[in-house]
Amino acid sequence: MGTSETSAIIRVIASEKNWIEGAALQQLNTTATLPGMKMAIGLPDLHPGKGTPVGAAFFTLTTLYPFLIGNDIGCGMGLWQTDLKHTKIKRDRWVKKLTGLDAPWNGDPAPFLDEERLTPGEWDPALGTIGGGNHFAELQTINTIEDDALFHKAGLSKGALMLLVHSGSRGLGESILRRHVAAYKNNGLEEGSEEAAAYLRQHDHALAWARVNRAVIAHRFLAALGTRGDRILDICHNSLTPQTIQGQAGWLHRKGAAPSDQGLVVIPGSRGSLSYLVFPTAPNEMHGFSLAHGAGRKWKRSESKGRLQNRYTLEALTQTALGSRVICKNRALLYEEAPQAYKNIDVVIQDMLEAGLITVVATLKPLITYKTREVQA
Repeated sequence: MGTSETSAIIRVIASEKNWIEGAALQQLNTTATLPGMKMAIGLPDLHPGKGTPVGAAFFTLTTLYPFLIGNDIGCGMGLWQTDLKHTKIKRDRWVKKLTGLDAPWNGDPAPFLDEERLTPGEWDPALGTIGGGNHFAELQTINTIEDDALFHKAGLSKGALMLLVHSGSRGLGESILRRHVAAYKNNGLEEGSEEAAAYLRQHDHALAWARVNRAVIAHRFLAALGTRGDRILDICHNSLTPQTIQGQAGWLHRKGAAPSDQGLVVIPGSRGSLSYLVFPTAPNEMHGFSLAHGAGRKWKRSESKGRLQNRYTLEALTQTALGSRVICKNRALLYEEAPQAYKNIDVVIQDMLEAGLITVVATLKPLITYKTREVQA
């Protein structure tokens, strides 16, 4: 813990076993000097981003900073318990059936939009598409149950396969950030101003749209396999929410951070490692009401191909050490999102356990990870 020139509290939740890149720490410290900043929290998955770190939460009093949230407003994860059973896995057949998910969905989005009280909009043709980067839809098995009481309280069954969907607001969030930056650059917006109110309306719309997007992705994925599922949770990693910390009302900016005040959280590693289903032990305001949202990158995307192309064939990268299959026809993405490009999720989880932030409920093992079938060099 430290103090910036603006007296902001700076805290990094990481043990000596956890490697945090110096550039990420520098970005965290720099961001802490923004006007009105009161707290900057680096989670165990902290890594450098485009000017500001990913895996962090920031608390301000009266100033809102849209650029801290970024372009993928509402990006997050949804977890579904499916009707598929682990005793009847048909992986090769399912891999062949998972096609067409990159094309626009030809179904009716109205019921999904109605659930979030949204009206049809210009970005709706993108509903049900995963997108690029680290987004995915992954079929998983329950690997271990670590807390029986919490597991069954959540209505989970060890025999059921799970579907984890990671995606966001697609072009909608990008358009919102572009408009803001064009008008205000990276300057903040003052609470109560017309500009802040306008951004918050757009932001909240993008959050709801992203939840719809994840629901439609899950529907399409499961429909391709001839089954259905029930949503267990849906959490957001990139958001701006009103919050009170140490008796002061302000604004909590999450950039690649999971909420610790909304119940169950799923924290994935990489496509070649386990995911963790956890329950926050307490919201804990001094940790920014936040948890790590994943393992965090170890290598930059631009470095991954150079580090891996002479060691692994493309075919080798479509199968993991855990025996799971990866559907990804984008060659660059296969390298950029390789398990080797990410930090050790077990260390990230252990750091949060040692900090008293979570209880592990279960671990989830990948079976099929869907990225894209669009062929790209």
